[in-house]
Amino acid sequence: MNYLGLDSNKTKKTVEELNVLLADYHIYYQKLRNFHWNVIGKNFFDLHEKFEELYDDAKLKVDEIAERILTLRYQPTSNLSDYLKDANLKESPSDISDSKMIELLLEDHGLLLKQMRKVVDVADAGGDEGTIDLIGAYIRELEKTSWMLDAWKMKTSEQHKPVKK
Repeated sequence: MNYLGLDSNKTKKTVEELNVLLADYHIYYQKLRNFHWNVIGKNFFDLHEKFEELYDDAKLKVDEIAERILTLRYQPTSNLSDYLKDANLKESPSDISDSKMIELLLEDHGLLLKQMRKVVDVADAGGDEGTIDLIGAYIRELEKTSWMLDAWKMKTSEQHKPVKK
């Protein structure tokens, strides 16, 4: 670990949390593929396209997380059985409504954000600015995506809360 100047014991803890995030992103990616293939109804065109956009993004993140683990000189988890065992996220059925798909994705986003924040906390304790920077950008992006999905499911009679002075 000398070439990065990081403590290998602290880095090991970061990698353990990154591997959980990697597992989460694999489950998330496959769930998005599932929803892309199986969405039906009046929102088909919008959601079919949106799910594809999201799984393309998730695919890139899977690779970036694995490459960060390799940069830290550890081996990323790479077996589906391990992903299913290690992930915070769970698989979803295929025969659910479009609104249930969005509800499940928002729940997954909460779990992903929680894991990302855990990675940031552990990386911070290890002085690992590279991991903090990578995951911090993911947090910002996923928060925005969550806002958009939440807005999609809102009723037009609902409003955002005004800031009171």
